[in-house]
Amino acid sequence: MSIGPLMLDVEGLEVNSRERDLLQNPLLGGIILFSRNYASPQQVAELSQSIREIANRDILIAVDHEGGRVQRFREGFTAVPAMGNILLENSDHEQAKRKAYQWGAMIAIEVQAVGIDFSFAPVLDLNKNISQVIGDRAFSGKVDEVIELGREFIRGMNDYGMATTAKHFPGHGSVEADSHIDIPVDERPREQIISEDMRVFAELAQDYQAVMPAHVIYPAFDKQPAGFSSIWLQDILRSQLGFDGVIFSDDLSMKGAEVVGGYYQRAEAAIKAGCDMVLVCNHPKEGQELAKQFDFDCDPKSAERLLTMKGKALNYSLTKVQGSDQWLELKDNLLA
Repeated sequence: MSIGPLMLDVEGLEVNSRERDLLQNPLLGGIILFSRNYASPQQVAELSQSIREIANRDILIAVDHEGGRVQRFREGFTAVPAMGNILLENSDHEQAKRKAYQWGAMIAIEVQAVGIDFSFAPVLDLNKNISQVIGDRAFSGKVDEVIELGREFIRGMNDYGMATTAKHFPGHGSVEADSHIDIPVDERPREQIISEDMRVFAELAQDYQAVMPAHVIYPAFDKQPAGFSSIWLQDILRSQLGFDGVIFSDDLSMKGAEVVGGYYQRAEAAIKAGCDMVLVCNHPKEGQELAKQFDFDCDPKSAERLLTMKGKALNYSLTKVQGSDQWLELKDNLLA
């Protein structure tokens, strides 16, 4: 079985009749869940299970569950701190690295415990106190610290069965504009971008399993945002950095994607640039239309790469998982 190139969302706590038909479209390869889809661990586990049963094939289920501001599921789940707090609360770097590993592991355990394959994490941007949308979602403003903590977080997720997605390549932290509501342009010279923000992604390119590029334009490289640029995705990420994992587009409904055109043009440009899967979030009508119109060729290797994002430790009972020795030991370590 294969995985299609589109990731969309669902509107509520259960699948409705329109979504039931959509889930049977073989182009739909993924579903991303949000806070509106969550009432309790049992409910979201049942939702995950029903999505898989209706689709009747391999389908990826994802969530943004980074910690801090970006944690979609809260009641019943462990409260994960913003990654920027790890160094603030652990001045000893070895201790901070252990915490990064343990938080990556905790996210992997609990998210998979409700039937979800992966969280879109970690954020590998630099927090330069410029971008509010990044801010404390980043581990640090220093390149070496982000590399150290990011590597441990990735290792924690991987060790507990979850694939990781590094975002937002090649770095969103040096522009003030928020790509959700604006079209950010990073005017810095090539050498500065390469030696600062991009160095994190370069150093960890053999560690993470997927990448999500930024809806940011870097004129020193290309006139298109990174997620629609074959220069960024093929020449730099694939060829120069040797990355052979999955490339997810960021949400095509964001303002930063509008420069490419309508939803069809955005999806086509992202796929042609090198994305394996494109996301349309919070716009069900546009997502459904795209699923009907999608008629362009994808990389034959995309489906094979996407299969690597399947959760290795999927469960459908958070209560059972939180009673396990593995979870209890991890919780004790995090609270120590």
